[in-house]
Formats: sequence, structure tokens, C-alpha cells
Amino acid sequence: MITIDVNPIAFTIFGIGIRWYGVMVALGITVLVFWIMWQVRRGARISYDRVLTAALVGIPSAILVSRLLHVADRWEFYGQNPGLIFGLGGLAGLTIWGAVLGATLGVWVYSRFSDFDFGYFADLAAPGVILAQVLGRIGCTLNGCCFGGETDIFCAIVYTHPESYAPLGIGVHPTTIYEIIYLLIVFGVLLGIRGRLRPDGSLYMIYLSLYSVWRIGIGFIRDGTPFLFGLHQAQVVGIVVLAITIPIMLMRTRWLSKQE
Repeated sequence: MITIDVNPIAFTIFGIGIRWYGVMVALGITVLVFWIMWQVRRGARISYDRVLTAALVGIPSAILVSRLLHVADRWEFYGQNPGLIFGLGGLAGLTIWGAVLGATLGVWVYSRFSDFDFGYFADLAAPGVILAQVLGRIGCTLNGCCFGGETDIFCAIVYTHPESYAPLGIGVHPTTIYEIIYLLIVFGVLLGIRGRLRPDGSLYMIYLSLYSVWRIGIGFIRDGTPFLFGLHQAQVVGIVVLAITIPIMLMRTRWLSKQE
């Protein structure tokens, strides 16, 4: 078993504890922006100004929708404590699905009011989004959140620090580490096939589909609150995303030969 005794609180500012999860999320956002900037420097058909504008739209949208999905998932608590919905103490509650879909929606809306090519940008960003998620899951691992069910397998994680969100002294499935490994595999897949699909946006839909499959499956061994039909919220969102992306890809996506 793997014992984690790291203090999830990285540092304190004005009496407010800043957890490693928040630090890693901020780092993930930074990495995503720099990933896209790097693609622009390598010749991507988009300007730095467009990337910065997309970031200014996408980041707040990601935080807002991420928070709203978390609140909806835990409404039994927030319904009794509405003051915590947007309070500073509540900012720890965010969802990856909300961040991904919120940013996607925000940038898509922005593209509707400009000549910004959403599909091209989404494909450009997809590998960077995965890197951001990997960093976020490292934060989850240190935080003790998003843990799996109790187990005694060789790679089980045992949290011992009292500030951890996981149950202390009990071996749990390292679902965040599973996800990090899966995401890195998907990252490699996307790098291998980018530029080979049409129309623009197809690579991003493949990312969404692959991540949906993962969230549906991992939800059966991960701690969570039943949201609908006994499934976790992330599983339900994953099913909805698959129901949208798979038909679109079947109707529109085509594979380019090396000669095209």
C-alpha cells in the first residue's frame, strides 16, 4: 500500500488555507494557456490576442459551471447552507466536467460573435486540456479527494494526514492515479492522430468521448453521491456527452490519408 501523509494545505494567506488542489488547478490552467501559445509559436493559424481573449472568456466560464455542477451534486448540503454556494470557503468544490464543459461553452459562445474558429482552436487545445487535468488530479491525490472505494490491493492509498478529505488509515482505490495514467495514454493518442481528422473539432470530440468512457467506468469504484438512476453526476454527464459526440462523429468525422 502507498501511504500519503502530505499536508493538503500548501500555505496560508490571511488565515485562509490554500490547498495543493487549488495550486495544481492554477498551474494546470497556466500550462494549458502556455500549451496553446506554444502551438501558435509553432505556426498555428491563430493569433496570441485571440488565445488571450479565449482564456479570458473560458477560465471564468469554467469556474462558474464547475462550481454550479458541484453545488447541484451536493444540493442536499448547499440547500441548507446557501451562503456557502459562492463563499470563499466553498471555492474548494469544483468539478472537472464542469470546468471542461464550462470553458467549451464559453469559448464557443465567444466564437459565435467573432470570426474565431472554434473547431480549430478546440483541436489545438485538446492535448493541453489533458495536461491541465493531469495536474489537477495530482492536486486531488494530495488533497485526499476523489478517492475510490475501500480495497487492499497492492497500490491502494492510505491517507494519514488529518486535513485529508479521504477516510484516514483505510486503503482506498487510487482512482486519481488511475486517471492520471489513462489521461497520459489519451494524450499520446491525440498527439498521434492530430492533423489526420476532418472537420476541425473532431479531435476535441474524440477527447470528450474518451474521457466520457473513463468517467462512466471509474464511477463504479469511486466515492460519490448518487445523482440519477443510482449513477454519479460525472457518469450521467459522460453518458450525455457520448450521446452527443458519437452521432456527430459518425456523421461528420473522416480520416485523412497521408496524401491528403
